[in-house]
Amino acid sequence: MAPGSGLPPGGTRLDDDARAAIAASHLCTLSSEAIARLAVDASRFRVPAGSTIHREGDTSAHLEVVVLGLMRVYVTAPDGRTMTVRYCRPGALIGAVSLFASPFSLPVTIQAVIDADLLAFRPSVVQRAAERDAQVALALLAELSERVLSFIAEIPGSAFATVRQRVARHLLDLASEGQSGPDLVAAIGQQELADAVGTVREVVVRALRELRQAGLLETGREGIVLRHPERLLSEAYAGEAGTNVPGRRNQGR
Repeated sequence: MAPGSGLPPGGTRLDDDARAAIAASHLCTLSSEAIARLAVDASRFRVPAGSTIHREGDTSAHLEVVVLGLMRVYVTAPDGRTMTVRYCRPGALIGAVSLFASPFSLPVTIQAVIDADLLAFRPSVVQRAAERDAQVALALLAELSERVLSFIAEIPGSAFATVRQRVARHLLDLASEGQSGPDLVAAIGQQELADAVGTVREVVVRALRELRQAGLLETGREGIVLRHPERLLSEAYAGEAGTNVPGRRNQGR
């Protein structure tokens, strides 16, 4: 692992998946030559479900693009509760702010919800490119601007979401926290879920039934099993234009 970065050393060629992820990010505005320069000494690495790539308080600069899978970015309260502030699908850039903030201390933790592949750029290469190439600087500025707007949008998005959306988000958070195997399972009862999202049990039962009928989850002995986390994520943010939904440029991430 590279000292202090939590990322493996070495380089990687850009395969079709990596190129597709870059094309879905704000880096899509760059020429193939500029992208090739950014990718010098880049590292492609696998992140198993439940694994953390960066923790709150980390000070190292980093920039990754999600190639495959799903990542979440969350904050932790003093009592141990967590709240997800961003989900990252293929095409999402992670860490742009760390390249330019000084001093930098990561205010969040970044974890894989399901198995993921990331392409990690070498920070010094990206910083140098941004200094020399206005198009690279503009692409990163667009990414940073989107991050600011999306985090602001997350506030009303969380406060005014429907019960069904709040249920979907809470299940994703719980299952991500407790990830220990191939299945995402939210170990919570119906009444506890109702209390967590601020409604009554009957309303939660109806929301769970609708999500189950849509094939997004099942009820098992260990709790509520999330069968299609990415589809459930889309459900959690349905109808919220410009909100902090992951993944694609101009599609709310």
